[in-house]
Amino acid sequence: MILNTKDNLKALLHRLIFLAKISTELADKRDLAEHWEHLFLSLQRYYQGEGVTGLLLLYPSYAIHILESSSDILYSILRDLKEMKKTQEDRAMVMKPRILVISHNIPNRLFQEWNCNLLDDPDKKNPFHGGPTEHIINECITKILKLGMYMNMQAKTARGTSDPISEKAPELLIPQEAICYLLECDELLTPELFLQTYDCPLNIIMDSDLVWPPPVPIKPVEM
Repeated sequence: MILNTKDNLKALLHRLIFLAKISTELADKRDLAEHWEHLFLSLQRYYQGEGVTGLLLLYPSYAIHILESSSDILYSILRDLKEMKKTQEDRAMVMKPRILVISHNIPNRLFQEWNCNLLDDPDKKNPFHGGPTEHIINECITKILKLGMYMNMQAKTARGTSDPISEKAPELLIPQEAICYLLECDELLTPELFLQTYDCPLNIIMDSDLVWPPPVPIKPVEM
């Protein structure tokens, strides 16, 4: 994917979905939610425009984070993940983050606000069956989008209950085993690799720069 319209992307709405393993040293997973909430507030003070909406799903050992905002804010969140990896393992909140998908110029939001949900053990009701990597990736993206549409509908019809998502829509949750599998897949980029591509300037060769045959230095005429 080549990004060559950075200025135009900033003003549009985009969606980022990433996966990560929660550090075993993290005593309370809710600290992750607090970390990102504080980051959102800081970024929104700096970048005027689109707010942040989405959903953070905290499994016993893994996390799925869906975010909707401007490109400036989403890429700043990826840079925060990159910096988090540089910290010592016993201090990092998440490990092995991988980008599931980034969708540019989405027509509307799936989520009305940003929320965090703690999940007990959804694998009991929704086991992982494996399969080709591409199929697993597509299935995970489809489930997440369906979950977003389901939650959006619940919010609009005011039929939401206090029951956890694992009880209301277990079939829309991604099994932990699937997340574990995807975190080891080279098909999914890490924040570092994605940002290297995004931050690297494009080497565009203009037609006027192409000369054939190649020029040779002009030798002085001997008299």
